[in-house]
Formats: sequence, C-alpha cells, structure tokens
Amino acid sequence: MSLSDYVRKGKFYEAVVEDGSDIIFVVDYQGTILYHNGSVKQTLGYPAKSLVDKNFFEFIKPEMVDTVRKNFKASCRKSYTSGIEFQSRCQDGNFRFLEFNSINLKNKNDIPGLILDCRDITQRKRDAEELVRAQQARQLFLANISHEIRTPINGIAGLATLLSQLPKTEEQATYLNAIRSSSENLKVIINDILDLSSIESGKLRFEKIGFSLNNLLQNLLDQYGFQARQRGIDLVLQKDYEGEPVLVGDPMRLNQILINLLSNAIKFTPSGYIVLRCEVKPSGKSQWSVSFSVRDTGIGIPKEKLQTVFERFSQADVSITRKFGGTGLGLTIVRQLVELQHGTIRVNSRENEGSEFIVEITYKRGLKSDLAQTLSDRAQQSLQDLKGFMVLLAEDNDVNRLYASSILKNMNCRFDVAENGFVAIEKLKSKHFDLVLMDIQMPVMDGYEATRAIRSTEAIAHIPIVAVTANASPAERQKCIDLGMNECVSKPFTPQELYTVLKKFADARFPSRLLSSDPVVTSRDHGEKINLQYLKRVGNNDPDFIQQMLSTIYESLPRAVQELQNAINQNNKHILERTIHRLKPSLDMLGKTAMRTEALAMEVLLQESADPRTLKERLERFIHELRELAHELATLLAK
Repeated sequence: MSLSDYVRKGKFYEAVVEDGSDIIFVVDYQGTILYHNGSVKQTLGYPAKSLVDKNFFEFIKPEMVDTVRKNFKASCRKSYTSGIEFQSRCQDGNFRFLEFNSINLKNKNDIPGLILDCRDITQRKRDAEELVRAQQARQLFLANISHEIRTPINGIAGLATLLSQLPKTEEQATYLNAIRSSSENLKVIINDILDLSSIESGKLRFEKIGFSLNNLLQNLLDQYGFQARQRGIDLVLQKDYEGEPVLVGDPMRLNQILINLLSNAIKFTPSGYIVLRCEVKPSGKSQWSVSFSVRDTGIGIPKEKLQTVFERFSQADVSITRKFGGTGLGLTIVRQLVELQHGTIRVNSRENEGSEFIVEITYKRGLKSDLAQTLSDRAQQSLQDLKGFMVLLAEDNDVNRLYASSILKNMNCRFDVAENGFVAIEKLKSKHFDLVLMDIQMPVMDGYEATRAIRSTEAIAHIPIVAVTANASPAERQKCIDLGMNECVSKPFTPQELYTVLKKFADARFPSRLLSSDPVVTSRDHGEKINLQYLKRVGNNDPDFIQQMLSTIYESLPRAVQELQNAINQNNKHILERTIHRLKPSLDMLGKTAMRTEALAMEVLLQESADPRTLKERLERFIHELRELAHELATLLAK
C-alpha cells in the first residue's frame, strides 16, 4: 500500500481529526503535505486542502528552518517524537508558535511518512515571555530597592558614627539634618511598598471628609516651591476656577497623587519651570469634576516608553533609576489611587521637551460646615500641650525606648517604661496611667498577650492601648484592633504622628500650652537679639537639645577668644581666618546676623591683606563682642 492509498482509504482518521483543535498534517519524509485537517483554517487562516502537495518547510519561519529540518529528520528515524517547537507562517503573513508531536508510520505500517499533531502554543509562549519579563522587572526592582534602602541606611549609620566622635557644634547640626533627611527618604521607600501591597490586597480605604481645595493646593505650593527654587526652576500654580470650593473625598490620597507628580517633575526637570494647574467644573447638581495638570520642561519620555511609565517596578529607562533614584512604584501607585476613585490619568510627553500628567477625579460638592477640624493654629499644633498626661511605654528595644521617651518628654507627658508586657501589666496594677504605648514584639510577654490580659482584668480594662509596630500592613493593624487595642502607630513614627494619636485620648483638662516666647537678651553693642528660632526648628522644639547647643556654644567662646587674641599677637592670619570661619555657624544658630556679617567681612579682609592697623581694630572690637555674647549666653542659660 502506498502512502497516498493509506490516506485515501483511511477515512476514519479524517472523522477523528477533522473536529479536533490541533492541526494534523500527514507528510512524507521530504516534508510534502499529503493531508491536513480543517484546523489549519482556524489557526493559520488557510482554506481547506489548500496546503496539500506543498512542502511543510515552506511555511516555517526562515531563521528556524534548519533547526526544524534537523528535528524533522530525527523524527523520521524514531517511532515517536514530542515537543518540537517552530513558528509557522499564517495566511496574513504573521507567524504563530506551534509545537508538533510526530508518529512515524514506517514503524507501524512500513510507510515512509509522519503524522504531525501540531498544537498552537502562541499564548503559552507569550505567557512565558511575560513571566520572564515580569521576573526580570522584579529582579531589577529588587536590585533598585536594595540600592535605594541601603543608601539612606549607610548614611544614617555613618553619620551616627561621626556624631559619636563628638564633632564640632556646627557639624552636629549638619549631621543631624542629614540623618533626618535620610530617614525621611527611607520612610518614603517603605511607604511606597506598603501602599502597593494595600492596593493590591484590596484593603485600601478612602476617607469621605470635607476639605478645602485652595488650602491643599497652597500647601503643595509652599512645600515644593522652595524645593523647586533650590534647583533653579519655577513652580507656578494656576487656578482655573473661582471662589473656595469645598470637596468631599480623601484629601490625603489626593495629596499623595499630586506629591508624586510634583516630585517627579522636580526630579526630572534640570531647568525651566513646572506648572500645577487645577480646573473645577460642575458635574451634575451635587458634584465637581476636578482636573489637575502637572506640566514641566524636563527631560521628557520617549514615545515608545509612554505605555510603560505606569507599570510597576518600571521607569522609562533603567538608567533613569540609577541616575535619579526611586522605587519605580510612584506612578503605579498614582494610577491605581486615581482609578480606585473612579478617575482617569493620562500623560503627554516629548523627549527633551517636557511632560504633562493630567488627572481627573469627580468629588462630591461640600459646604464649609463639612470641613474637617484641622490643627492649623500653631497653638493647637504645639507638641507641648499634653502636660500631666500619664503614659506607660512598653518597649524592649533600648533605641526605640530612648526615642519615644524623648518625644514624650518634649510633650511634657509624665511617663514610665516597661521592658515587656508582663512588667507593663504589673505597673498598670500599681499606678495610674492614662494610656499605654504597646510595642508588639517583646520578650517574656508580647503586646498581643499583654493586651488580652489587660482587657480581661476589670481594674485596668478601660485603659486606652496604642499599638506600636514595625509591621505596618493593613492585616496587622486590623489584628491589633480586633484584639482590643484602640489605635495603631507604625514605626518609624514622627513626633507629630505620635502627638496626633495621643491628643485623641488626652483629657480636655490638659490645655494647650505654647512654648514661651523666645528668650531674648539685648546685645549692648548691636541692639541685636539672640533668636532661638533656628535651634528650635532643627531640634524640633526639644528644650534639652536647645540647652545642650547653647551650653556647647557658650563653652567654646572663651577658647575662640583666646585663639583670636594669640593670633593677633603673633600676626598669624591663618589661625585668625580659621577661627573666624569656625565661629560663623554658631552666630547663625543664635540669630546674630550683624556679628556673622562682620565675621565674613573680616575673612575677606584677611584674604586681601588689608591695612594691619584697621584689621587689628576690627578684630579687637569683634573679640569684645564675643565676650559680650558669652555674657548674654550665661544670662540666658541661667534663666
């Protein structure tokens, strides 16, 4: 029997295979197609029987022909072959991925031919490619996030080491500011990861509260205007609406969206300007359609990358991550926050010309009576108005205990500490407390067990408990609430965040107390007042920090005066210039602008080799002012 007779007479094969989803070819050892089923039409687009008498290899992608031919020849020597992948040309000219299993008819019927069972694996290949791409993206993300996290941690660790070496006063402030900045960067990265986790788990909840659109936009302008000016670019606010609209929604999430867009604009705009534009239009009787646009003159986004900027773990270019930093999650979170509020976001951009991100969200119209009560007044925001509030701090970590204790002390709280849950319960039974700050992970008895014990003990069951946990996931927060805790604070927390929580539980009998007005002492020579605003700002109003800084400056002045006097006597301009330069930061910290200006002027005179007699007179007058300043500081410290 010939191969043609076999095909012609074996009609039962046609009945079995014609209705199948796989393509069935019967070919001879040279690849000539003697039969194919109807699935060729559905998969490749060719009409019934149109490929008969054509060669199988004519339809293979050219660069794959040699490999497929080699596998085909091997199949001719075997009774059965499986899993041979190839790409076959469709009638429209495109290619689809197929995979054939072959049955050798020579072994069964002594006929030199093959039955090829071909399955469409195009989707499988796409899924595999997408999986590889996703894995590569995740690996890149992990590499980036590792770099982003290690950078601030290394900075914090290194600067903490330098601080332990007792640096000069002006260096201490520099190191502390750098540590604070690194900590904030680290917090942003962690929050990005946690936000994405909350969104993807479906546990993110949106507030429905009234807020002022004008206030929100002005706060953004105040916050990022300075940052933009530092980079030499202008940030402009354009309001395409009138009045003072009150919106009902989630101002924190809207703020988060705009902060991300503004941060990116500043990051990717080396020169030029950024425009934040807001337009408000009525949408029905009770809603506003609000459109926000952030337009910059930055580096722009290549056209082929525009579709990927909102993808997770992605930036327009891998090199962008290394040059500018970032997790690659910011725009992903922005898009999801917008879409979860039933809004839209789109981007227009041209490379080297700039980008524009446009967000549109519909909000319910609100009234002034809907505005949430805010702590806008400085007196209300003061961290000093919890005097007498008694807190039990249950925390086993020495560093965390020191940090929280310092904050509580700054708030004028009375407090006690417990190194584990068991000690905390014993102290609650023997002493009155208004609130417990409960760490979760502690030895002997953890925060969960301690909370259960407190809630089951009638005498102390009523005491508010605030969980303090490094696990900031929504599931952890809910677990704390379910166990009977009243609130949850995530580590690392800021003094303001802790204050906000404690204030909720503070009794009305604890009135707001402002810091007393700035202590001032009049300089007899300049009429210039010592101003503690700078020290209060960098020290977060910590009186111990301010006292320590004033004491350090006070103790350094006699040594500086002596160095200057000796250098005048020895006519040593190098020591004079170095000592004066070292004094300038201290004068800045004390708000002594006139003395600081005089110090700078003398530096210039020393560098320019001014008249020695004139210079000596100014130096001696400056030394006299330093002695007066020491007297002023002594008076201030005594107060």
